[in-house]
Amino acid sequence: MRFLLIFSILFLTNYSLWSQPLPKVEFQTPPGKIVVEIDTVHAPVTAKNFLEHVENGTFKNAVFYRTVRKDNQPNNDIKIEVIQGGLYSDAEIEKHPGIQHETTKETGLKHLDGTISMARNEPGTASTEFFICMGSQPELDFGGKRNSDGQGFAAFGKVLNGMDVVRKIQQLPDENQYLKEPVKIHSIKMIQ
Repeated sequence: MRFLLIFSILFLTNYSLWSQPLPKVEFQTPPGKIVVEIDTVHAPVTAKNFLEHVENGTFKNAVFYRTVRKDNQPNNDIKIEVIQGGLYSDAEIEKHPGIQHETTKETGLKHLDGTISMARNEPGTASTEFFICMGSQPELDFGGKRNSDGQGFAAFGKVLNGMDVVRKIQQLPDENQYLKEPVKIHSIKMIQ
């Protein structure tokens, strides 16, 4: 009986460790709040990078500055739908080193409606800029054709609340995909 009690306590203790909730981050913007769950289990490198930027105040002056819709990418054969945010300034972005590229083939995550992912040029250059998907975007996954290298982008979480806000931002006036008036992110903070 004592063995069963000890085993039960050990099992329940370990189970509670295994089932820890994933961290959640809240974006406060003029159009409303967006709550994102960060997948530290499947995308540990990318998630750690993003959470460190949140905790270190890197995103103090962040904005959503780019909207990509089917109607504003006439020169792209492969069309996607996302909004992009981050530091926006090349000088600020360059202060932060790129991280190891975690492909969707490695993580098992996909670019679905509400997925948050890292923007990049070459693999290993992602640092502070991120985007949120509208609808399923398989061409952003490993093997997708949006980037000629076929490596896709590093998905690392998903929107839990606020996709209506994301869609409002996506529909704002733009010029060549860049918002005429970037949307200030008043705060990005951990809420769990």
